[in-house]
Amino acid sequence: MTISTERIPGPTRVAGGRRRRFSLRATALWFAAVALLLCGAGFAVRILAGAAAAHPVAAVLVVAACAPAVWSFARAGRRLRLRRTARRAARALALECAAAEIAVAEPEPVAPATAPEGADDGHGYGYDYNYDDNYDYDYDALDADAFEAAVAELCERDGCRDVQVVGGAGDLGADVVATTPDGRRVVIQCKRYCATNKVGSQDVQRFGGTCYAVHEADVAAVVTTSDFTTPAAEYAEQCGILCFDRQALLAWSAATGPAPWG
Repeated sequence: MTISTERIPGPTRVAGGRRRRFSLRATALWFAAVALLLCGAGFAVRILAGAAAAHPVAAVLVVAACAPAVWSFARAGRRLRLRRTARRAARALALECAAAEIAVAEPEPVAPATAPEGADDGHGYGYDYNYDDNYDYDYDALDADAFEAAVAELCERDGCRDVQVVGGAGDLGADVVATTPDGRRVVIQCKRYCATNKVGSQDVQRFGGTCYAVHEADVAAVVTTSDFTTPAAEYAEQCGILCFDRQALLAWSAATGPAPWG
């Protein structure tokens, strides 16, 4: 006689140390319910197929009437998937930061602008100050760090408090953070791109994964010297992220257009 050495699985242990016993009755009822559902679905499909064959015009009208509802459900599912992707991206970025043990220095608040009109700021940022509080920046002459400083200056000019430039290693997508005059937390990502290099959907998705979940933004915005691709703009609209392209930035800088939180 051959004795099997295969181990027979024991009862499953559940939370709290209790064991869940196998129930033949519950298993049989479960299979019976599944069988009934399958039979019912098959019967319904058969009836619908017969009705469609007998009344093809009515079947076409019913399908056309149901199409908008199906489309709405599909869009809702896509938005849900995008939100889940954003949450996963936030967790992945946080874990990556912790694994690398990135030490982020405490950022210093941005000093208010006091230079006279047309003067250099001492750091080669290449922007001019006007006494009418309209900052005339030469954005094409700025590097990435200088562009972040310029955006921070605009925030401070328009009444924001606790303005900080936090861009750099381990910033998790935030370059400038501030508190708006009405008390909201605004988080801005700055993209110093040339005119032919548009902000893509991947750039906005990475920011979308952290701006709310990690930085707890009330207002999230991406400000660029360029423009946004169509997928990037669509994703930003679905996630509630404001897109400030070059034209909006120039209007904000000249005080002829609203700030991102406006």
